[in-house]
Amino acid sequence: MNLSDEEFQKEKHHLELTTKLLREQISTLAQDLYDNEEKQQEFKKFIWDTRADLDPTEMKTIMSNNDQEIDNLEMKAKYYKKLYQIQNSPYFAKIVFESDEGINDIYIGLTYLTKGTDNIIYDWRAPISSIFYDYESGDVQYEAPGGIIKGYLHNKRQFTIEDAKIKRVFDSKLNVQDELLQEVLANKTDEYMKNIVNTIQSEQNAIIRNVKDKNLIVQGIAGSGKTSVALHRIAFLLYKIKNLTSDKVLIFAPNRVFSEYISNVLPELGEENTKETTFSDFLETYITEYKDVESFTSFIERYYKNEEVYTDLIKFKQSNEIIPIIEKYIEKYTKKARFTSDILNHDLYIEKDKLNYYLTERYSSIPLFERIDEIATKIADMEFKGNKTRQKQIKKWLKERLNISIDIKEIYKNFYKSEDFIITYKKLIPDSYLNKLDDKKISFEDACLFVYMKSLLMFLGNDYTIEQTIIDEAQDYNILQYILLKKILKKSKFTILGDINQTINPYYQYKTLEDLKIVFKDSVNYIELNKTYRSSPEIIEHANKILDLNLVSAIRRDTHIPVEFKSETNLHDQLIEDINKLSKDNKSIAIITKTDVETIKIYKLLKRDLNDLVLISNNSKAFSRKLVTLPSYMAKGLEFDATIVYTEKDNKYTRKERYLYYVSCTRSQHHLIIYNQNKDID
Repeated sequence: MNLSDEEFQKEKHHLELTTKLLREQISTLAQDLYDNEEKQQEFKKFIWDTRADLDPTEMKTIMSNNDQEIDNLEMKAKYYKKLYQIQNSPYFAKIVFESDEGINDIYIGLTYLTKGTDNIIYDWRAPISSIFYDYESGDVQYEAPGGIIKGYLHNKRQFTIEDAKIKRVFDSKLNVQDELLQEVLANKTDEYMKNIVNTIQSEQNAIIRNVKDKNLIVQGIAGSGKTSVALHRIAFLLYKIKNLTSDKVLIFAPNRVFSEYISNVLPELGEENTKETTFSDFLETYITEYKDVESFTSFIERYYKNEEVYTDLIKFKQSNEIIPIIEKYIEKYTKKARFTSDILNHDLYIEKDKLNYYLTERYSSIPLFERIDEIATKIADMEFKGNKTRQKQIKKWLKERLNISIDIKEIYKNFYKSEDFIITYKKLIPDSYLNKLDDKKISFEDACLFVYMKSLLMFLGNDYTIEQTIIDEAQDYNILQYILLKKILKKSKFTILGDINQTINPYYQYKTLEDLKIVFKDSVNYIELNKTYRSSPEIIEHANKILDLNLVSAIRRDTHIPVEFKSETNLHDQLIEDINKLSKDNKSIAIITKTDVETIKIYKLLKRDLNDLVLISNNSKAFSRKLVTLPSYMAKGLEFDATIVYTEKDNKYTRKERYLYYVSCTRSQHHLIIYNQNKDID
């Protein structure tokens, strides 16, 4: 605390006045909401009692007015919830800002608070609040709705407030080594990810508040705060963009455990959680031909467990090279399509040539299967006044007269027997492999290709409801996945965040995420985050050696806890001893294994002695960070106070698995223990 006693007393008094006002407004809003609830009940009774006496115009006017009242009521309820949430910690920062209008104290919190026309607390997302994140003392400016506002920043003050009492307060400059940031970094982690509004750094703030670029690609090293930035960006966009609501935002997460882990952040920021999905779940929406779609985690599991025989084929399926081959195959397939006979029965006669004219010329601009629908609609309109039953019958007759199959599974299977595929891949695919395409479950690598092929044959349906899409762990998506997302989510803008050094997809790797610009053309900006706030310098030093990196900048102060390397002797006793030691100083501990087989082994080995040990697998949905064991490819995006990285003696991370090893090691914040692995990767 670097304030004088007089200054501290002023701040203490200001907090008391703010807390008093805040609680008065909470009480007023609560009463208002209660009164309105009673009013709504009376309104419903009035409508019921007078329904026979009101004409439609009167009813429409009354209902419209009531709908507006309900909207206002919902806004009040949302604001009440935010005020209630901050009542014991109203703000976290203050800036002293001088403009043409004079010198003002600007207090910044999770939401705003006003008294008449005076702003008592500014929302952290308000334009003026950006000064706190972007500047040190001196000349500053911010972008307001009316234009650029310039001024002078005299001082920045940071607070830690608990139970409406100031626990800590100090003046600071914007500096990644500042006192509060280091205090936050030194804290042990709780169960879920927390908001970072009081420690957002200027390079993070630039991404969070960016509204000028339609699409953003963010390359950020491990621990640079990519996921936090993404979530705070969502909260900012919900504040900034008129009519944008949480149900119009979609987050793609690497797995369901990760979704649970981040579920607390937006509610902490006073916003509702958005829609969330994994890519395999997203694909499942567009695949009715199979009962189930393999998850991405299961897909890469096959590789790291050495269960996959056709690695070269899968690598080709994941490549950019296969995209034009599919397109050419469907183009040829479409051109080959012809009706083989007339439609002739007692009340309808359409010549084959006319049908083929419709197929190859009249409707040639739309996908093949849509042409059949359009032809059926056209004939039904001309001959039967649009009768839906006859339209359905005509569609059936058209399909029967085609010289090609309209079974998408069959079309997809035959793709691998096509001349173009064989010439490019230079190998024949065994029938034993292709027969798997008849199973009820489709593999992850086939699912993406299958949906893309389907999109070339028919309209999948465009989703215009999603306006903002966030993709985390972007490096594990191939180009075709982005092409599909952009094709389906027609109205959406994209924020794409990843790290090429954390690629766990063994079949596909970017040299740089800038490669994604080819999908988004000119409407995209590429940004890098090169500071890590997660791991200690000792852990970062080891992680750098794994990938021969030297660009990573560690922000945490030295903990002087070296990375420990151990050889397995009596594994049970060794792990128990490690966990007991780590538990004294850490709230969250993870044992990260290379594969799920090793995870299950560790769980069975320790569960009897450690009742609170939680197993996280591909099927897990609930999340706990206190003490967990999980495979490396489930650890993406997660962080723990301390981590034990374990592989069996004969299953060490190899050179080609170094990215997976890097991911495992960079999950730890303070303490890292590594079993059965040399200091230098082989």
